[in-house]
Amino acid sequence: MAFSIKKSLMLGAVLAFGGLTAHADKGMWLLNELNKANLEQMKELGFRLAPDSLYSLDKPSVANSVVIFGRGCTGVTVSKQGLIMTNHHCGYSAIQSQSSVDHDYLRDGFVSHSFREELPIEGLTVKYLSATQDVTAAIEAKLRKPKSEMERLSQISKIMDQMIKKENKRLKNEHKEVIIVPYYAGNKYYMITYDVFKDVRMVFAPPSSIGKFGGDTDNWMWPRHTGDFSVFRVYASKDNKPSLYHKDNVPYRPLYSATVSAEGYHAGDYAMTIGFPGSTERYIPSWGIENRMENENAVMIDARGVKQAIWRKAMDADQATRIKYSDKYARSSNYWKNSIGMNRGLERLRVLDRKRAEEAEFAAWTKTAAGSAYAEVLPRLEQAYKGRGADRRKLMALNETLMRGGTEVAPLAARVRYAIGLKGEQLSSAIEALQKTYKDYLPSLDRKVLPAMLDVLRKYLTAEEAKVIFAQIDSEFAGNTEAYAEYVFKNSIVPYENKVIEGLKSGSLTIEQLNSDPAMKLSASASDLSHEVRSRLRKYDEDLSWGDRLYFAGRQQMNPERQMPSDANFTMRLSYGSIKGYSPSDAVRYSYFTSPRGILEKYKPGSVEFDLKPEFVELLKKGDWGRWVDKQTKKLQVAFLSNNDITGGNSGSPVFDRDGRVIGLAFDGNWEAMSGDIEFEPALQRTISVDIRYVLFVIERWGKCPRLIEELELK
Repeated sequence: MAFSIKKSLMLGAVLAFGGLTAHADKGMWLLNELNKANLEQMKELGFRLAPDSLYSLDKPSVANSVVIFGRGCTGVTVSKQGLIMTNHHCGYSAIQSQSSVDHDYLRDGFVSHSFREELPIEGLTVKYLSATQDVTAAIEAKLRKPKSEMERLSQISKIMDQMIKKENKRLKNEHKEVIIVPYYAGNKYYMITYDVFKDVRMVFAPPSSIGKFGGDTDNWMWPRHTGDFSVFRVYASKDNKPSLYHKDNVPYRPLYSATVSAEGYHAGDYAMTIGFPGSTERYIPSWGIENRMENENAVMIDARGVKQAIWRKAMDADQATRIKYSDKYARSSNYWKNSIGMNRGLERLRVLDRKRAEEAEFAAWTKTAAGSAYAEVLPRLEQAYKGRGADRRKLMALNETLMRGGTEVAPLAARVRYAIGLKGEQLSSAIEALQKTYKDYLPSLDRKVLPAMLDVLRKYLTAEEAKVIFAQIDSEFAGNTEAYAEYVFKNSIVPYENKVIEGLKSGSLTIEQLNSDPAMKLSASASDLSHEVRSRLRKYDEDLSWGDRLYFAGRQQMNPERQMPSDANFTMRLSYGSIKGYSPSDAVRYSYFTSPRGILEKYKPGSVEFDLKPEFVELLKKGDWGRWVDKQTKKLQVAFLSNNDITGGNSGSPVFDRDGRVIGLAFDGNWEAMSGDIEFEPALQRTISVDIRYVLFVIERWGKCPRLIEELELK
């Protein structure tokens, strides 16, 4: 069942929204649940569209242009020929996949001057939302008196699986994706359906000196001068249906393509984002925040800081290494710096004090008749969060050093072991996946990372736990992790693609052989310890799930007028607000936009982060902005601020003006409000976006690619 604004559900007891005043709020709003109060506030801020022109799955609307780009980003359709704009960092892995020493698109950029020159990107998908259905009542009707929270979750999981299978059977379409997602801490469920397009081609990418200008130094910072954009195109079959790549496919004709504005914006103008924010924890109690800061973020900061320093040194010394590791480094560094900023922001903004005040208010309410049913919620949450803290820290350390991050050889060994014994198509798929991994892997570099990661990990384990990982290292190498790493990479076949792939194809590589391999032994010992720690953590799952669900429901019952938007879960959301600067500290005031003057001020020839191509420097120095100049400021505006509410996953989200026209692409939050995933800070929290006019300037003047400009509906 499709939902439009006209069919929007009004929220009841648990999900009611109160009256709103005309300012930005913490709101990642479900578009099908926008109510009269939301729309009145949007109008007061300057919004001028009819509701069903903003969102409708029954007819063309602005929201129809917004897509899930890849596995964790947003994009926007900007032409009737399936042209998609997203961030440079969202397209980074695609750009990297096509790059080589001879064709270094990361360094030099990529410009296609015809459809024929557009490059297919294997594995890249674009998803369009096609249906949203509230299935809460249907799920609850099938529950069979669960005796515990875990049994309740188990029943719900099975019910959802059955509903998804039934819907897939009804649709009979391999290019549809059906999921069921919990909202409002598990108090509501929606079935979401997407059209999945698998023929996506790279059209335009600026050089990293534009698309990543500022690098790690400027990441999460303002003022910002990053041209964070890339351009792709969705292709479809001749009958305009989703299709796997085929040479006869044609550009997709979307239901709606967004108009692009050359008019711009000014301070106080209406701004809204529509995108797919990944995850927030706005209702987490204070003990959960302490756990996040001390047992997750701090460990990530430690381990990734060590690894990234090793990677960075090698990348700076060799072009081929830089190409291989650029995407991995960017992804690792992004969340590393985010964790640093989050911990800093949570402390500086005294978020824990506010959460504790909320908990005290809730605890007092549970002593009344109305709240007595929730009396055990906070005590059980506190006990669960505190009880799991130490093991959560150990698991994070294992993941960041051996299991999922840090050294690559241990998780690679597990993947090789999985492939042994597979036959036919399954084996071919496993080999193909391994070859993709090996393409961007350097054993010589990982050899340097392994001992560093082992040294980090040892700090987080008890002496008894350390024996699981370090027994051989301590007994045979006197605890010397450097000597142990040398032994692993000398005696293991896992780091070497030719040995592994040849063994898998010929069938000569056996489980017995791999189990005696030193890399596999390390991987297995890490897996054993991880399993042990996870088993201890599972005993807290029930209290956390039960407590989070009832804490949300109880707080809403306690204060039904309070607005409590659902946490982000990578489904489509809208945020509305205004173009606005901010004051990060006393006597400091940030403007709402930046200009090329700032690019030239930061420009540093030879710098990894602040270098520019000579021809682009000349373009900026010339100062001829043409039709992309702002009529009021007389400048080319590079990036701008709005007080919209975003998080990871929103990258690439279009920023729309009051008439639903694209004025920019959101790509970052600001350093002073990195705590925003846990608590929205209206005075400080800002969305950083690249101005669409700067995007078009780069395409037209640097890329000399007028065909893309001509495709747009430009106002």
